Amino acid sequence: MKSTKKKVVSKKSISAPIVKKTKKNFWLSFLAILNILAFIAVVVVNYLANALPIGGMSTGALSDLYPNLFVPIGLTFSIWGLIYLLVFGFVIWQLVDLFRKKSLDITKKIGIWFLLSCMANVGWIFAWHYQNVLLSVIVMLLFLIILIVITKKLKIGERLGSCADKLLVQIPFSVYLGRICVATIANITTLLVTIGWNMRGMTDVFWTNLVIVVAALLALISLWKKYDIVFALVIIWAFIGIILKRLGAEIIYPNIIWTLGISIAIITGGIGWRLPEWKKR
Repeated sequence: MKSTKKKVVSKKSISAPIVKKTKKNFWLSFLAILNILAFIAVVVVNYLANALPIGGMSTGALSDLYPNLFVPIGLTFSIWGLIYLLVFGFVIWQLVDLFRKKSLDITKKIGIWFLLSCMANVGWIFAWHYQNVLLSVIVMLLFLIILIVITKKLKIGERLGSCADKLLVQIPFSVYLGRICVATIANITTLLVTIGWNMRGMTDVFWTNLVIVVAALLALISLWKKYDIVFALVIIWAFIGIILKRLGAEIIYPNIIWTLGISIAIITGGIGWRLPEWKKR
């Protein structure tokens, strides 16, 4: 007679995957809550930076201490209100995902990087307001790297998405990254002003034209590789701010205005080229 062997499945072998999944979901839920708290901290610190102000001077007043030709008109900085509104939408979207007890897919993809971006944001405020320009540049570069990683992890501009995904995930980080790219260039320019850097007699006008071209190239690369018209629009906004600043100054510097105008025209052409495809994505 053939003996029949019953396959015995231990409770331990069944429960192990469940426990592992529970722990993973707990960590993701905890991280989602941390992200929300970190964003609140960013908003509060940025408000206090000008309301107190931190270090005794407002962000704009500190910028005026280091005059250079890349600084835009004050109105340009109003984009931060839009950025925080868009990022708030992302945070709420993540919160909805949390309460629905879904897979927490967004939190899983972004990992700790959003939390790190909030830390970098707050860190830069303190470095800048206590006038440690070198430290502020280091923090800003880290901030930029973190946002690049986030856009890679969320595949911004690299995938098709729903309207909600485009509005609450892709657009917020495109605007954020675009603004930080411009801010990084401005921060490095400020550092060079503070140390009196002058490489082989390079003039302020030449340096400004150079970094304008670099920013324009970043916009065009973003359009070419990722169809990211939002990033490009942020660069255009910064350029318009610089033009308005120069037109209101005692010395206009026509060469800079021409460089900005040509750059805006080229980027606008690129946007027109990529806009139909961007709408499909």
